[in-house]
Amino acid sequence: MRIYGHFIAGAEVPGAVLFEDRNPDSDAVYALAARGDADTVAQAVAAAQEGFLTWAALAPAARERVLLTTADLVETEAERLVDILIDESGSTITKAEAEVAYSASLLRAAAGEARRLYGDTFPNDRPHRLSLVIRQPLGVVVAISPFNAPLSLLVKMVAFALAAGNAVIAKPSEETPAIAVELAHLLHRAGMPAGAFNVVTGYGPEVGPALVESPAVQGIAFTGSTATGVTIAQAAIRGMKRLQLELGGKNPLLVLRDVDIAEAAATAAVGAFFHAGQICMAGARIIVEQPIARAFAEALARTAEALHLGDLRDPRTAYGPVINARSLAKIERHVAEAVAAGAELLTGGEVHHGRVYRPTVLWEPPRTCSAWCEETFGPVAAVVAAADLEEAIAIANASAYGLSAGILTHDLQRGLRAARALRCGAVHLGMHSFQSDALAPVGGLGMSGIGRSGGKYSVEHFTELKWISVELGQTPRPF
Repeated sequence: MRIYGHFIAGAEVPGAVLFEDRNPDSDAVYALAARGDADTVAQAVAAAQEGFLTWAALAPAARERVLLTTADLVETEAERLVDILIDESGSTITKAEAEVAYSASLLRAAAGEARRLYGDTFPNDRPHRLSLVIRQPLGVVVAISPFNAPLSLLVKMVAFALAAGNAVIAKPSEETPAIAVELAHLLHRAGMPAGAFNVVTGYGPEVGPALVESPAVQGIAFTGSTATGVTIAQAAIRGMKRLQLELGGKNPLLVLRDVDIAEAAATAAVGAFFHAGQICMAGARIIVEQPIARAFAEALARTAEALHLGDLRDPRTAYGPVINARSLAKIERHVAEAVAAGAELLTGGEVHHGRVYRPTVLWEPPRTCSAWCEETFGPVAAVVAAADLEEAIAIANASAYGLSAGILTHDLQRGLRAARALRCGAVHLGMHSFQSDALAPVGGLGMSGIGRSGGKYSVEHFTELKWISVELGQTPRPF
């Protein structure tokens, strides 16, 4: 059994105390990992401060080369990384392969950003003054990543910050520490200077406060629950740290009356059930125009019942287990509460095997129940009818969240009208709400977060603008 240490200053550091990293499908212990504490954080911060001095001083071409080489290594090690994602996070082989490929793409996109730290000039009323605006890295950035896409989301959080010249300390979910340490080894093999990328493994309450509150940390990226994001934000603001928070979502999918019902149901099923619904951008609230609403809900239920749930290494398998027993209990509670409050259970509502929950479709749950209002993070789709497009938009916007949305329609005018009216960070016409792109500004409004990640938006977020003026001649003095 592999025992993972922290990765600090270019090497694994054994932990005095270990914790179990369990396979969510079998519940067997997959690996052991170091359980960090405030002392571990202090080591990582000191290493990152040293690493930053070396990394930030490199030419953009050198940073670009490290990230490109890492992308090559990710592809070379793809089979091994896929196995880790399956066994550690409960991913299907299809999802794991896509995640590894996307991670390599993200690294290459970030490598290009190393050359695009553009500055600016602007004219002055003083004729002998030259004004320059330059971008500089913040310094040490902390990236706290989730379990659901533990490689690609971590890569997205750190690669663009690294491209800008920052040093990074990663704190992966305690559910998926192994893949983060493996990434650290690949970056180091690619030429990353010691200390420029570090990983502290362990439990959030034991290492999170020390990371967030360290005076040496200038920026924090967090992807995870809204409750945890609020806690991090409250602590970080005391140190005036730069924050990028991608938090929860209860994302709407609008299905308009002109669609092909079977095709729309197939698309909605992917958005709601991919990776057992453990996606912050999952389309869990489905709002359908009245003329086709019931027919669509029944088609979605038939699509759900046809999904194959089996061996994670079987390409036919739609999704696997939820990450832990707490997650399963939350899903069961949300469904039970909705049914008790009057929702009709069209399909699902029970465990298939282990922690694999059957794809579930609820018809007309009350708008106040948890399955409609709160992030379930499970394979549960709630379908309601709307009289027309205006009501569908109003229902979609009646949420504390504002991360992503999808609109299924062939009517471009109506679709664009809805896209402009929906209150969220992204809207996808002709597709479900679960979308990502290396260069897109991903993030939300309201309780779905602060800031945007991806491409130049991440680079801009984790750099500081500095105005430099140069006097080129004699300027009159006031005295």
